Amino acid sequence: MKSLRLVIFALVLLSSPVTLAVANDVVEAEEADSGTFTFVLENDLFFGLDRDYTNGIQLAWMSEPDYAPVWALKAARLLPFFPENGKIRSSYAIGQNMYTPNDISDKDPPLDERPYAGWLYGAVGIVVETGETQLDQLQLQLGMVGPASFAEQTQKFVHEIVHSPEPQGWNTQLKNEPGLVLTYQRSWRALVSTEINGFSIDATPHIGGALGNIYTYANAGATMRFGWNLPNDYGPPRIQPGLPGSGFFEQQNDLGLYFFAGLDARAVARNIFLDGNTWADSRSVDKEPLVADAQVGVAFTVKSARLAFTHVFRSREYKGQTSSDEFGAISLSVPF
Repeated sequence: MKSLRLVIFALVLLSSPVTLAVANDVVEAEEADSGTFTFVLENDLFFGLDRDYTNGIQLAWMSEPDYAPVWALKAARLLPFFPENGKIRSSYAIGQNMYTPNDISDKDPPLDERPYAGWLYGAVGIVVETGETQLDQLQLQLGMVGPASFAEQTQKFVHEIVHSPEPQGWNTQLKNEPGLVLTYQRSWRALVSTEINGFSIDATPHIGGALGNIYTYANAGATMRFGWNLPNDYGPPRIQPGLPGSGFFEQQNDLGLYFFAGLDARAVARNIFLDGNTWADSRSVDKEPLVADAQVGVAFTVKSARLAFTHVFRSREYKGQTSSDEFGAISLSVPF
């Protein structure tokens, strides 16, 4: 459990020691109001699969506007691509991803298939919303790849509970390696919008990228929403890499419902789960330089809660991959 304690310690350290409120350019120490808690689960068993990106889980919390620790406020002012005037939020998360080859019953999977791998991480970030139409999100993830991610134990535990076959090839997984990835996304909400017979339609494009020994890529895409009483949000959140979404939302009426569809294209320079360990010999495959996510889903909002389901289609990520990937994502956001 040592690696888990290190991840939690780093997350707490980066969010300390005090929460500050910003008013009239003066920073005053003050305890923050309640923020938004978000739970995200991504899994391919929604569609009867158990391979490639097979599971991701994330617990996240985002503060109310204009509450953030000192480091977040300073970073928002110093970074040249962050707007000077905007509502600043801080975010914190912990999560785990796992990846497997096609046949988990094989103790020695073929070398041309994706290697077993896990990623356990903590994350801190700053979010700046400008005029309810532009969202800038910067997040730093720190964690561990390899046996220290506890992905093997997690998958075997879950499979035992649901009476699924026990995975046999985890002894071939990537080796232990500390991981770091810095991600940035900018979205323009409702850049195109209209109403038809009381129903609203809008389109929200985004651009961004990631840098680190876990992922390095540049991405761009857009999300379209169609529904009734659309909340002020940027779509449901996803585990990165994926369409950005937002952990918070502002409800317009007591009830709301919308359908959404989106596309994200990535030019990938580094993916440790395909390229293998950075400083040690490990299994690896030849990755595809261009990867795309297409998604469709539905979101339901009631007062201050949002529940969403997303069906994700991911193009082939490595050469020789037998088929594209497919998985579902459930997210729940509530005040906390």
